[in-house]
Amino acid sequence: MLGFADVCRSRGKVQTVNLSNFRTHSRTAACLLLAVLVCCATARSQEPAAPKQPVKEKPAAKPRFTLAVKTKPILNLSLKAEKAKMSEVAHELSQRLKIPVFLGPERQKESISIEFSELTLEPALQLMSPTVYVDYELDTGSGNPPKALGIYFYDLNQGEPPTTAVVAGTNQAMLVEGHTEDGVEPATDEEKKKQEEEPLRVRYENGVLTVKAKKQPLPLVMLKIGEELGVPIDIQHERMDPVDVNISKLPIEDVVRQLSPNIKLFYRADLTRAEKRALRIILAEPAKAAQPGP
Repeated sequence: MLGFADVCRSRGKVQTVNLSNFRTHSRTAACLLLAVLVCCATARSQEPAAPKQPVKEKPAAKPRFTLAVKTKPILNLSLKAEKAKMSEVAHELSQRLKIPVFLGPERQKESISIEFSELTLEPALQLMSPTVYVDYELDTGSGNPPKALGIYFYDLNQGEPPTTAVVAGTNQAMLVEGHTEDGVEPATDEEKKKQEEEPLRVRYENGVLTVKAKKQPLPLVMLKIGEELGVPIDIQHERMDPVDVNISKLPIEDVVRQLSPNIKLFYRADLTRAEKRALRIILAEPAKAAQPGP
C-alpha cells in the first residue's frame, strides 16, 4: 500500500502534468485563432472592390435665348428669348452678322423676353429696341441690296450716334462755288425761268432729292449733291464725262442708282422716325474689265 507521502507525491505529479497540457493546448488554440484571423484578412483583401457609384452630372443650364440668322432668299432673323440679357443677345447678333452692334447704357443692363420668326432685318430690330439706327453701304454697281455696316440699340433720350462711328474716311472734296440765292424760291416768273435754264440744279427737301443736269461732268454733279446734303464727297474717278439727268423728288439711294454704277453711298436709317440721311458718298473708279485669256 502507498503511504500518505506517496499519495501526495503522486498527486503533485498529476497536477504538474495537467498544467503542462493546459499550456500546450492554450498555445495551440492561440495559433489556430491567429491562423483563422490571417485567413479571414487575406480573404477580405482578395474580395473584389465594390463598384463606384456613377457621379450624376448636373443637367446643362437651358439657354435663355436662341437666335437664328438666314441669308437666303433674303436676310431674316428669328429670336426666342426669355429674360435674356440684352448684352448677350446683341453680342450673338454681332457675331452672326459680322458687324458691330452698339448698346446704350440703359440697354446694357436690360433683359429681353420676346419671340419672332423669320422677320427681315429692320422689322426684327424694331421689336428688340425702342430706338434703333442702322448704317448701310449701297454699291450702285452690284445690284445687291444695301449692306448693313453697324446697328445701334440706343436709349430713348440718348441722341443719334456719331456719323463716323462705323463710316469713316480721309479723302473728301468740297464744292466752294455757289450762289447766295440757292435754296430760295424765285420771286418772279423771269427768275423762275432763269433758274430752270441753269445747267445744274440740285435741291434737297423733306428727305427727297431733285437733280437736273444738262451736259454736266459727273464729279461736278456729285460735289453739288454733297454740298446740298452737307456730306463729304470722295472723288476717286475724275473723268469729266457729261451727264444729262432729270430726277425729281426721289430718295438719295434712288438718285445715285440713276447717276452712275460707280457710286458708293453710305447712309443711316433711323428706324424709329422712318428717316434716312446720307453720311458719305464715294465716286469710285470703274471696275476693270477682266482680260481675255490667251
